[in-house]
Amino acid sequence: MIRFENVTYTYPFRETPAVSEISFEVKPGELVLCTGASGCGKSTLMRLANGLCPHYFQGTLEGRVLIGGEPTGARPINAIAREVGTLFQDPEQQFFALNVEDELAFAHEWQGVAPETIAAKIEAAARAFRIGPILSSSIHELSEGQKQKVGLASILSQGPKALILDEPSANLDPEATDDLARKLVELKAQGMAILVVDHRLYWLEGVADRVLVMREGRIAERGGFAALYGDGLRERYGLRAARVDDPRKSLPDCAAEPEGNRSGLSVSGLRFAYSGKPLLFDDADVSVPAGVTALVGDNGTGKTTLARLLTGLNAAQAGRFAIGGRSVPAAKLLSKVGIVLQNADHQLHMKTVRQELEVGLSLAGRDADDVPGLLELFALEGLADRHPQSLSGGEKQRLVIACAFAKRPDVLILDEPTSGLDGRNMRRIADALDQLARRGACVLVITHDLELMGLSCTRALRLPLKPGRTEPLPNGRTKDDGDMLSDDGNAA
Repeated sequence: MIRFENVTYTYPFRETPAVSEISFEVKPGELVLCTGASGCGKSTLMRLANGLCPHYFQGTLEGRVLIGGEPTGARPINAIAREVGTLFQDPEQQFFALNVEDELAFAHEWQGVAPETIAAKIEAAARAFRIGPILSSSIHELSEGQKQKVGLASILSQGPKALILDEPSANLDPEATDDLARKLVELKAQGMAILVVDHRLYWLEGVADRVLVMREGRIAERGGFAALYGDGLRERYGLRAARVDDPRKSLPDCAAEPEGNRSGLSVSGLRFAYSGKPLLFDDADVSVPAGVTALVGDNGTGKTTLARLLTGLNAAQAGRFAIGGRSVPAAKLLSKVGIVLQNADHQLHMKTVRQELEVGLSLAGRDADDVPGLLELFALEGLADRHPQSLSGGEKQRLVIACAFAKRPDVLILDEPTSGLDGRNMRRIADALDQLARRGACVLVITHDLELMGLSCTRALRLPLKPGRTEPLPNGRTKDDGDMLSDDGNAA
């Protein structure tokens, strides 16, 4: 269904090919996993398979990419898209409508499908992905996991013969990731050809038929999934683990701050609801001591909302905040608590990487001479004079974390800091968090990344919280499917 024949591709205004001499195929009923360190050419491979290269990005294509036996260069991109559906890492970038039901209908309406047929397709998609309760919800109110389900449901409702997934596990909780793996097994059984580009490997054990490991634009290794079990191979190419234990089962709860412990961040009597929505936090007590704490919970339990409350980005209806045992007005939180948002683009404003770091250092009253040390710590040495928006997604992530470190905050909150990072850079972030914690800082990490949790976190704060308790409940949902909450705290 997907076939590459000695493909070399070069982007416009570049002298070096992004990928070179690529040959492989994905047959109906097969799933091929493509992995490798950041910048190895995985995204370009995906763009070649769905026709974005060269139709959208232009550039020079040598060799042939064939979909269903026909070269992509000889077909318009809309014809390719009918056969090959692509789910990007950020599904919101490919949405056109404002609510879920309209999004599921959109492509069919533009193709002139009869209304009764569209209604049947929406019903089938909602049933298959269990998204019936959120059909009337705004796209922007959904959690990242819910957005991914809607994106995949929309694509599959159009009946493609092949599917391309770009970092599909990056923003999913482990349970939702397991659900996605089971769905891919079903699609394989139905004859779908599937190409997955991902850094996380463990969730495709028993699902992937073959693995391609890329390095510097070429396929460096290929074989079955078992090839990834070798420590030497993964270390050589900077890959993640092929098998991962779930540290959530062993991480101790982050209980209320003991009397006399004056470090960390705490809030008591927290009360918050979005306008017109049910209470998300009702007289909740939260305490995060010094060290690295994982904030965990299913997609849609309000983790991002809690982070925004703890930094003052959202105003709580009630709550008493303290840092290091000293009371802090909610309006002053943002000046004392560092935060790294999930979308790195929202925190990059300068013309060069170096300037981003210099601003962070100046805000902390530190000397610009510390820039080289930060560049080295986060492997950004060769990028100091690059424009931040020209960086890859993983490089942007490392840069915004470096900027947060530049301020040496007493409290740092990070929202999914390792989504989309390869194994080597994920371990680099874990080491950096450990360094910050050893200086006595309180680090709260919102993450579904089991590998990061196992490497750096010493305790867990679990959502949802129960009203009026001084410590979190064990992990697990307390609401039914008809009352799901998004990470923005809105009833879905």
